[in-house]
Amino acid sequence: MPVLLGENNYGESRVRLLRVVHQQDLNDIRDLTLAIRFEGDFEKAQSGGDNRKILPADTMKNTVYALARQYPIEAIENFCSHLTEHFLTYNAQVSRVRIEAAESAWTRISRGSRPHGFAFTRAGEERRTARMTATREEVAVRAGIEGLIALKTAKVTFKGFLRDPYTTQEEDHNRVLSTVIGAEWLYGPGDLEFSPIWHGVRQVLLETFAEHGSHSLQHALYAMGEAVLSNFDSIREIHLALPEKRYDLVELQPLGMDNPGEIFQPFDEPQEVAEATLRKG
Repeated sequence: MPVLLGENNYGESRVRLLRVVHQQDLNDIRDLTLAIRFEGDFEKAQSGGDNRKILPADTMKNTVYALARQYPIEAIENFCSHLTEHFLTYNAQVSRVRIEAAESAWTRISRGSRPHGFAFTRAGEERRTARMTATREEVAVRAGIEGLIALKTAKVTFKGFLRDPYTTQEEDHNRVLSTVIGAEWLYGPGDLEFSPIWHGVRQVLLETFAEHGSHSLQHALYAMGEAVLSNFDSIREIHLALPEKRYDLVELQPLGMDNPGEIFQPFDEPQEVAEATLRKG
């Protein structure tokens, strides 16, 4: 029976990198996690064990460290570009390189009223992400945000929803809406300033979440994606995933008290999730 090799790739995952930029009295740090995948002419390695076209995954890891020493990591998209260009230049057998990068945010520890010059604390679980796919003909660049927690206590309702025999939920006019924003957007062509755009998108997402009169999680998601596409000409599409972190109003009547939308209990599970991709028409 003939066997045909389908889509395949190999590479190195979870390459960790802490880069320290030394200055006179002020150090900066960048904390990255990267994954690298090669696609190309690897059929003989798969079917016959011929490794002559296999660049060791350990070499990919070493390349990350070597290029981090050679280039400043001003924006993770630019660093991904250096990596894809290097791998495509020196590996004729590779037809496509995919790089995924995530940057963990650190903030300076305060010393009195001044930020410390070389001591830091982790700023929660939020991460800046980038994903680049490159061939010798074209490059696709995506950037994003993971783990951005947001919460609001007003401008939120949930009413007029479909009911069936198993529906027990009541209409809600005192709802707390909290989510962990996950966003990834696709850039159009051109020479772009990635970091200012990333910070701008993050701000638009948060401002829209805060100010929008949301009638559902889906309603909030659409408004956030629409705001990004309206404000950034360089972004062609955006994908948003919003899992809701539930806060239910606590029933205080058994304790002889009222609860006018003031005391809530958080629940980690189960989670409502809304997810969608919005594109420019």
